[in-house]
Amino acid sequence: MTQEHAADHAKHKQIFLHDPSDNEDKLDIVEYWRSITKRKYPILAFGLAVALLAAVVVFVMTPIYRSTVTVLIEANKSKVVTIEDVYSGISQNREYFQTQVEIIKSREVAIKSILKLRLWEDEEFDPRPKSDSWIKSTLAAVGFSDDLSEKEWSDDALAEAIYTKFSKQLTIEPIRLSQLAKISFESRSPALSAKVANAVADVYIENDLDARYKMTKQASTWLQERLTTLKNKLDESERSLQEFREKQGIVDVKSAAQSGAGKQIEEVMQRLVEARMKRAEAENAYNQIKAAPKGADLSSLPGVIRNPIIAEAKKQEAEAERRLSELAQRYGSEHPKYVQAEGELKSARDNVRRQVDTVVASVTREFEVARGTERALEGVLGAAKGTVQSLNRKEFELNVLEREVDSNRQMYDMFVKRAKETNVAGDLQTAIARVVDPAVEPKKPVKPQKVQIIAIAFVLGLFIGVLASLLLDRLDNTLKTSEDVEAKLKHPLLTTLPLLKEEETQRTSTARIFLDQPKSLYSEAIRTARTGVLLSAIDLPKRILLVTSSLPGEGKTTFSINLAMAHAHTKKTLLIDADMRRPAVSKGLDLQVGAKGLSNLVSGTATLAECVQPVQGSNLMLMSSGTIPPNPLELLLSQKFKDTLEALSEEFDIIVIDSPPVELVSDALVIAPMVTGVIYVSKALDTPYQLARKGLQRLRRADGQILGVVLNRLDFEKAEKYYGEYSGYGKYGYGKNGYTNGYGAVYGDDTASS
Repeated sequence: MTQEHAADHAKHKQIFLHDPSDNEDKLDIVEYWRSITKRKYPILAFGLAVALLAAVVVFVMTPIYRSTVTVLIEANKSKVVTIEDVYSGISQNREYFQTQVEIIKSREVAIKSILKLRLWEDEEFDPRPKSDSWIKSTLAAVGFSDDLSEKEWSDDALAEAIYTKFSKQLTIEPIRLSQLAKISFESRSPALSAKVANAVADVYIENDLDARYKMTKQASTWLQERLTTLKNKLDESERSLQEFREKQGIVDVKSAAQSGAGKQIEEVMQRLVEARMKRAEAENAYNQIKAAPKGADLSSLPGVIRNPIIAEAKKQEAEAERRLSELAQRYGSEHPKYVQAEGELKSARDNVRRQVDTVVASVTREFEVARGTERALEGVLGAAKGTVQSLNRKEFELNVLEREVDSNRQMYDMFVKRAKETNVAGDLQTAIARVVDPAVEPKKPVKPQKVQIIAIAFVLGLFIGVLASLLLDRLDNTLKTSEDVEAKLKHPLLTTLPLLKEEETQRTSTARIFLDQPKSLYSEAIRTARTGVLLSAIDLPKRILLVTSSLPGEGKTTFSINLAMAHAHTKKTLLIDADMRRPAVSKGLDLQVGAKGLSNLVSGTATLAECVQPVQGSNLMLMSSGTIPPNPLELLLSQKFKDTLEALSEEFDIIVIDSPPVELVSDALVIAPMVTGVIYVSKALDTPYQLARKGLQRLRRADGQILGVVLNRLDFEKAEKYYGEYSGYGKYGYGKNGYTNGYGAVYGDDTASS
């Protein structure tokens, strides 16, 4: 094969091949819708069947009735008296309301309701095994009775056996943002459902009253016991207080004794402070005198000089010294006035000395007196403090006894009050809840909801049907559209052949359909294939075409004949039947079977003229398979076959070879390298695309040049409706009878179309 041929083939492949990047498993809403509409009647039938089955089931089910009673739970229930310490108070919150709902659901309320109604006497709830009447009669005949077995079931045992079923049929539903709760019960009997619902509400209210009554009685008993003990303690503490007062002789200690002792201590403390100040002053003066050296002038000491007598004596002495000094300046020492002044000075100084001695002696005496006074006051203060401390100890003991008496009296008074309140509360109890809307016998059952169940069953059936349809499409691995050919086989689509009617599927009819029905869809598809072949290698003057398929029955022989007839209108064309195992071309054209053909020409037992015969009504020449050889593959592998094929290409412009399927034998793989192009025929909605892709891969490995794929027997109407095959047939006049409208009959002329 020439390089020019390969280039032309690649160009043709780029023209016809779909983008290989397309997703092979593309799914969208349109594909889903087509899958559903394609099987809409089976899906609808399945949905109706499921709905019918559901209708049969729901109509044989036993109807269930529900009755509901509405209860108002008193979160802030009124009380005649307050007894918070006797039993816990009721909180006004959601937790309290939820607690009451759970109490209604409790086992205790359920068991008491069962016992109150004796539900085991109703057939629906009777847990006792039921024996057949003939067994009872037989046992009675032989002297046995089933009374014993009935006696084995006590009321409590029957209630316990019923509890599980009872709790499943009982529903407690609190109403949001309110203090209301709905108590519902389901039963086969409408009367029983109402009866049980009302009974549960009554038992809940009665159970709460009974529990609180028991609590009140227990509290009252405990209070009475405590009152006796408290009365004895109060009497004992009062006796101890009185004995202590008599023993200590205390009469209004706080107002008399304590106040007198306090005043005494205050006065002594004040005088002691004054005495200590005087003693400190005297001690200071005394210490100054004692510290002075012997023979020193004591008149200059602060304690002495502050004495007014000393001060006056010092003044007189200073005055005498002044006069003496004045007279000494005026007179001599012998003058009488001077002598008199000197005597006065001496007398003044003697007076100072005498006064100093007197003051020193008085300072010592004052110090001794001050110290004695301080000591005496300290003794008096100590005695007063001892007296007060003694009184404090007595008053402390007295206060303890008085507090004990007051505490016992308060405790006793409180318990007496609580005991009276508890007795009153025990007689007047308010209900924790009340029935707002009692249950009544329902008129209609709540189960089964027949219409709803049937509708859901129908929808579910449709849903299952849709899923099954989508699953079938996902599992369908056949070629359904031209897009599938390009996306899954990765090769261009040459043409799509329509599905023929049953009366047209006979071999003799389909083989000549291009001649007999030139305006049909099939003929137009053949013309499309012819155009694709001519455009695939437009520069090649001669073309050898190999037509094959994956399996028998895909329509390759019919396509080969009609394609050859289409080429024969414009070019000298030869059709070769190379399927020497199951030759079908001669039968399809209703020609002589067993005539000389390809095998005879290759083996040299016949000439070309003897092996070729014309097809009536066309310019097509046919070479049948000839005599069937024992091993056709060896014949095709021979050099003589290659030489024969080259010789024939010199004689004819177009050679169409019909070969066996690829998956059965290797004949097509042997011929593929010798031809200018291979056409692969695949049957729509039948051949798995994996099988076709495998056959194409084998042909490529054998150096075969794939011109394209022909999708055969495609129902255009269904393909466009269910698979999105927008072929355009019928849009321009291509109806069931061809294309009489649109472009007109001129377009159907073979000369024009070629």
